[in-house]
Amino acid sequence: MKIIVPMAGRGSRLRPHTLKVPKPLVSVAGQSIVNRLIKDIAKIVDQKVDEVAFIIGDPAFFGDDVVKRLTQLAESIGAKASIYRQEKPMGTGHAIMCAKESLFGPAVIAYADTLIQADFKLDETADSVIWVKKVNNPESYGVVQLNESQDIISLVEKPTKFISDLAAIGIYYFKEVGELKMELQSIIDNEITNGGEYQINDGIKNMISKGKVFKTGKVKQWMDCGNKQVTVETNALVLENDMRNGENLISKSIKMQNSIIIEPCFIDENVELINSIVGPYTSIGKDTVVSDSVIKKTIIQHSTTIKNAILRDSMIGSHVYYDGLARDLSVGDYTTIDG
Repeated sequence: MKIIVPMAGRGSRLRPHTLKVPKPLVSVAGQSIVNRLIKDIAKIVDQKVDEVAFIIGDPAFFGDDVVKRLTQLAESIGAKASIYRQEKPMGTGHAIMCAKESLFGPAVIAYADTLIQADFKLDETADSVIWVKKVNNPESYGVVQLNESQDIISLVEKPTKFISDLAAIGIYYFKEVGELKMELQSIIDNEITNGGEYQINDGIKNMISKGKVFKTGKVKQWMDCGNKQVTVETNALVLENDMRNGENLISKSIKMQNSIIIEPCFIDENVELINSIVGPYTSIGKDTVVSDSVIKKTIIQHSTTIKNAILRDSMIGSHVYYDGLARDLSVGDYTTIDG
């Protein structure tokens, strides 16, 4: 089994937090988004994962440190890492084809901007599975259309009339991913584009038209990390899940002085809390100091200092110095705000 992870985008909707760090490497509840995604998939698939293929962007942004972290991530689940690059944004189908040397055998394709809790029991009658979530506003999503046998017969992007309320969440299983590769290669060779880009959906539609059976997979939770607001909400959901699963979320190395932690919270190593109330639904990265502050439902990355603050629904980057009063912040890395 392979996991194919297209992650070459710059994450512009999550700026300023993605000016220095690719979005899949932004931490949520103490782990990067891609780290959680890969480990969750590896944990629940019923086959051993022997390769993780990452499709990343140009070396100027996705540099050696990113390659090193992704390699370590693959090795942590007993798999080898394959690194491919998509240097021009030419669509989801093009991104997958950048990893064409790895496109054979059974594979999960997972886009690295969402987190899930899902049932990965695979339907043996299916050639492919697309994981979906019921949504209230299907016109904002790509949705799947089903027949009476509950097979997927079409995918429709942002339908103007009701087709289905089952949105595709960007995670797919292919019993033989080489069949998708063949269809995507045909699309590229014939320059069939959608919005000027080569899309995975066009390859899937070709497979369906040739009789391949596509089924839906069930998602218990679908947690987006597309922008600051939804990432903060996702952080809260992940903290709840981790606490429910008995995860150790608060480091024994933290230093507390006249402070209170209201769980669920993730507090990393060497964090100092002084005259502060932290939580609930707050994540604080290592080597961070929080003093004379009240912080709720907030993500703080590592090596940051927060003083005299009232924060809620906020994201704070790494190496930030903040001294002041606010309630809703989005502050990128290496920022100083001195009130």
